[in-house]
Amino acid sequence: MKRIANAVWNGSLKAGSGKITTQSAVLSNTKYDFNSRFGYDKSTNPEELLAAAHAGCFAMTLSLILGKAGYTADSLEVTSMVTKDPDKLELTGSHLTLKAKIPNISKNKFMECANVAEHNCPISKALSLKITLDAELE
Repeated sequence: MKRIANAVWNGSLKAGSGKITTQSAVLSNTKYDFNSRFGYDKSTNPEELLAAAHAGCFAMTLSLILGKAGYTADSLEVTSMVTKDPDKLELTGSHLTLKAKIPNISKNKFMECANVAEHNCPISKALSLKITLDAELE
């Protein structure tokens, strides 16, 4: 399985802007820029997209783990807060907050399932992945 996204950037870091498009077209020429990344502009940014991916992936992984244990959640509300050190251009963490409604599950079993999901979510695993690059100058 492969998923594709495309980013185009025009101009300098602070004055320029870019557009992101995803294979599904959920994002289609969606604007991102310096002010959305380092401030609070109304366009998106890579860290926000990573937070969304982590929250969604964790929720789906937890649903899978719960299902294997014989439980079905009424709801799993997950928030991911991705933090970064802008001076080092380094992501420093992704904090997941989960609010769940799951019938007939004990607190211990719930925590066990949540911890398994945290460590097995593909995005959690990818946050320490090897980076590779194909680059072409036009």
